[in-house]
Amino acid sequence: MNRREPLILDFDGSVGDLPGATTIALSDWQEAIRFGCTLRTFNRLRAKLDGEAPASYGTVLMGSGDYHHLTWPLVERQRARGPFQLVVFDNHPDNMRFPWGIHCGSWVRRVAMLPYVTHVHVVGITSGDIGAKHAWENYLRPLQAGKLSYWCMDVNVDWAARLGLSDAFRRFDDPDELTAAFVQQLRQAPQATYLSIDKDAFSVDTARTNWDQGRMEEDHALAIIEALRGRIIASDINGEVSAYQYRTWWKRLLSGMDGQEPIPQSELDAWQAQQRAFNSRLLAAIAESSV
Repeated sequence: MNRREPLILDFDGSVGDLPGATTIALSDWQEAIRFGCTLRTFNRLRAKLDGEAPASYGTVLMGSGDYHHLTWPLVERQRARGPFQLVVFDNHPDNMRFPWGIHCGSWVRRVAMLPYVTHVHVVGITSGDIGAKHAWENYLRPLQAGKLSYWCMDVNVDWAARLGLSDAFRRFDDPDELTAAFVQQLRQAPQATYLSIDKDAFSVDTARTNWDQGRMEEDHALAIIEALRGRIIASDINGEVSAYQYRTWWKRLLSGMDGQEPIPQSELDAWQAQQRAFNSRLLAAIAESSV
């Protein structure tokens, strides 16, 4: 059981106070990193984190799901503990083409092709990003290489079979069925695991975000975390809600195209309170299942 204290990468102030947590102040980086950036900018942040992050820490909380690409360098920091698999809760594949660098929806390809990452399972997808209309936007190489699997619901993924990718797509009718199958997978093939949680995989009743959301519930997450007991080597959580107006025109354009809705200021406090309570329960469960 791992009781190391959390690390907060504080870009947007959304995580709030956590007893014992170490916080790295990153508000000056919010415009540059949020949603996406060039690799040059990303590597500057990577160097900053390498210089300021403690040698040992527990779960990393990074704020909004707009920062999920930070999982890439966090996984790389665990290279000495490899080989290990990556389990990602997400309503989106995060394996989409982005030719201008790295963004919150394109990082999975980078992680899947790391030699010490045995496999990436993205669990809880209901997004049309993996449907036929968006098939061309998915990076196919990690799917073809057998390094990436989508565990999904509500989306027709017949196109994958036509490309010989049916083994990479596990489609289910409901989250109970998906969770049972995934728990069985984890028990049949136990591995050291990096766990990354984007709370847009969950229903709005469990955790309200400003992205389109999936159908997982808290009990599904806890069942999967329990199935990983004694094997979680590192973890991160994102999907908090924070109000932000981009100054960069292309970020305003692309985030709008992705369907991100403005957060009503009158509801922000209630949404964040729900999120923080959920974080506390997730952190406790992860600590019980960590190495």
